Amino acid sequence: MTSRPRTSGDLSDDPADRTLPQLLARNATEYPLLPGLSWQTADPDGAWTTLGWAEIHERTRSLAAGFRALGVGRGDHVLLMMSNRPEHWLSDLALVRLGAIPVSVYGTSAPEQITHIARNCRARLAVVEGAAQVAVWEPLLADADTPLERLVVAEEGAEGPHSPYAALLREPEPEHFAGELDTARPEDPLTVVYTSGTSGEPKGVVLTHRQVMSNALALDAVVELPPHVEHICYLPFAHIAERMLGIYLPCHRASHVYLCADPTGVAAVVRKVRPAQFFGVPRIWEKLSAAVRGVLSLMPAEQRAVIEEAFEVAREHVGHRERGETPPAELEKRYERVREEVLLPMLAAGGLDRVTWSASASAPMSVDVVRFWAGFGIVIMDAWGMTETTGVATSNSPRAGFRLGSVGRPVESVQVRVAEDGEIMVRGSSVFSGYLQPDGSVHSGLDADGWLATGDIGRMDEDGYLWLTDRKKEMIITSTGKNVSPALVENALKTHPLIGQAMVHGDNRSYLVALLVLDAEAAPAWAAANGVEAEGGAAALAAHPAVRAEVERAVAAANARLNHTEQVKRYELLTEEWGPATGELTPSLKMRRRIIRDKYAEELSGLYEG
Repeated sequence: MTSRPRTSGDLSDDPADRTLPQLLARNATEYPLLPGLSWQTADPDGAWTTLGWAEIHERTRSLAAGFRALGVGRGDHVLLMMSNRPEHWLSDLALVRLGAIPVSVYGTSAPEQITHIARNCRARLAVVEGAAQVAVWEPLLADADTPLERLVVAEEGAEGPHSPYAALLREPEPEHFAGELDTARPEDPLTVVYTSGTSGEPKGVVLTHRQVMSNALALDAVVELPPHVEHICYLPFAHIAERMLGIYLPCHRASHVYLCADPTGVAAVVRKVRPAQFFGVPRIWEKLSAAVRGVLSLMPAEQRAVIEEAFEVAREHVGHRERGETPPAELEKRYERVREEVLLPMLAAGGLDRVTWSASASAPMSVDVVRFWAGFGIVIMDAWGMTETTGVATSNSPRAGFRLGSVGRPVESVQVRVAEDGEIMVRGSSVFSGYLQPDGSVHSGLDADGWLATGDIGRMDEDGYLWLTDRKKEMIITSTGKNVSPALVENALKTHPLIGQAMVHGDNRSYLVALLVLDAEAAPAWAAANGVEAEGGAAALAAHPAVRAEVERAVAAANARLNHTEQVKRYELLTEEWGPATGELTPSLKMRRRIIRDKYAEELSGLYEG
């Protein structure tokens, strides 16, 4: 027995009132054979499997029946802890079709965070990837304070006493199942997204179908993309950006998602797909630029000169566009020539030659990185938002205008204002319902007038562009009473390719100090280009006099661009890169400053001695 997808006539007249099941039904009817989801198999040849939208609709119906047979019903929360694999993507949509609420959990979450989330959302079922995840989740089944009753395991052979994922794929039998399917209303919760916990326990942000659709429509108004555009999905689904870009927008646009289960392999997928759009958090763009700079540093001087000349032409072209001007005809000709002869061949080597929309969000982006990519003619449309704003609240736009270094102007679904103390305030149709409480209630995070205090500090210029300063809680107040934005100083330090990561410290101190980490890709390339030989990896490089002298020059150059209070007086050069696995970064690659301060307390204290 097969289901008949809803027709496009079932869609609400108001696009913001359309639900995800309605979009899935429309895609299955209007674009049945259009590819919607692709993933790479585990075979040695790395073949790709693709599902069309009609197959996606049928597969999610079968999965919904399997979840229903396990007792999942309307309004139930179900936890998902898997990488970007088809079982995660399809389960998410199947649960939504059932009226349940999928809750993705970061794969790098600590056991205590998992326990907190499981208790907070009161989920009785979790779908996990394999044996490693089972080992973390299994103790919760016996925890009297956690309602969790059952695990479903995606990997074959890893399920043990738990339910195999394959058993979920079943033909619906109960007659009443059809009446339970696809009954979501616009005001119903679509998902709960837990914040990454940079300063405390994760909070469950409740987002409805209407809030997600409002944001999707607002993004469509500022982004120019080909129909059914492809998207490379490599960020965790627990991140609001990937939930929007990798699940909700593809359903809204009937576009093609390429799953990348291992983020370290995203470069290979980019080369295969050659996407028209690419999104990366600042750290991704920083690492890409460091890698390209490393390659450039090894080229002969005459070849580098040709490339640098092409970069300058591209930046001049971008400058006219940034000012809202039509580039002069002579510049247009020069740009087209260097683009065809120099820039596109370089971009094609990395699979970025078809990119028409590139973007970043999540943290302040270094202007140096933005300007670097402008040299390729790629304008990174920096955006800003948070989980509570369903992702993007402001964005630069090739259609509506951009200012490099800013995070753009408010999208149509929100209003933005800056309070007297500099805190950014937001309200609108894509702002969240509230925070999920353990008793199932939702606590509003808005004031009496509907404004959300975001905790971010910024300013709005005369043209309506928002410029971020820092997180309100992360602002450094020195012992002399001066306010310093750590992100401003850290981005200045990271301008040099040798410095991959930086954290500034100095609250209640008379001057600033910093922890610096050598860039794992750029440092060996710099060493090779400068004739530095250091056997022993990053530790040997960090100890080499030439490297230390160059880092000293980099810090001096950064200080020259900063005022006296912002300047770094002393620093410690570290060798081990910070990451989610070691706890210094959140899964969305934001710094956990408290964790870093605690881990390197002795080093930081030493920088203030003597």
